[in-house]
Amino acid sequence: MTLIAHMTDLHLRPRGLACYRVSDTNMLAERAIRSLRSLETVPDALVITGDLTDRSDPREYAVARRLLSRLDMPVYLLPGNHDGTADMRREMAGFPGLTETEDGKICYAVNIGTVRLIALDTHLPGSPCGELGQAQLAWLDGKLREDRRPTLIALHHPPALSGIQHMDAIGLTDAEALADVVSPHAHVERFLCGHLHRPIIAAFAGRIMTLAPSTGHQVALDLTEDGPAMFNFEPAAYFLHHHSDRTGVVTHMTYVEDFPGPYNFFSDEGVVWPGDET
Repeated sequence: MTLIAHMTDLHLRPRGLACYRVSDTNMLAERAIRSLRSLETVPDALVITGDLTDRSDPREYAVARRLLSRLDMPVYLLPGNHDGTADMRREMAGFPGLTETEDGKICYAVNIGTVRLIALDTHLPGSPCGELGQAQLAWLDGKLREDRRPTLIALHHPPALSGIQHMDAIGLTDAEALADVVSPHAHVERFLCGHLHRPIIAAFAGRIMTLAPSTGHQVALDLTEDGPAMFNFEPAAYFLHHHSDRTGVVTHMTYVEDFPGPYNFFSDEGVVWPGDET
């Protein structure tokens, strides 16, 4: 059995500064890491699918290093549009995979328990859109050919459209080329993505795409044509991807907040139900 935690879009800021002036992303990320550390089953690794920082500021990466150093598990990073590839490689030196590049991109393949993780870099300098590029796609094809174990592909920009038009407009520009590379490889079981700040599940290239919510603020759900770009504070969450030979990959969403319970389905012993206080 393999368990991989998947967080995304932390948008860390220099200490004392809020994201978009109202979102205390550092505090919210602290809560997410605390939640991760409290899990009864310790994940084999944490994957963060981009936008670790908000402005690729060295002070933001310093916050990230302090935060992630508390974890007793490997942490795999890849850049989003708010990060910078060269900045992440320099400021997060020592984290696995960041020294491996293809045409200047951060991309790497690692084995985590029973699965293989392939991390891709969609950062496109000067643009909120994402791009893999021909060299990285050729590298991906080679990696998929050399190992046939169950594979997860992690990238920031989702390759499938969501219906949230202002986010789809800044999506992955070469998604069709990615589909062409992945389609022949049946051992690719899942895409792990971020960018949209919402939990979204879709099909792409005959596979399941799981797009994790942000650990901070969420993009408002608006499927109308030309809906405005807005965000809110729906409950923050992250994904847990569980793999076994029996189940394949199964994804669970874990909320950061604490909620009442758990309660026993089969016994009321010790439980006072509303209205029964007397």
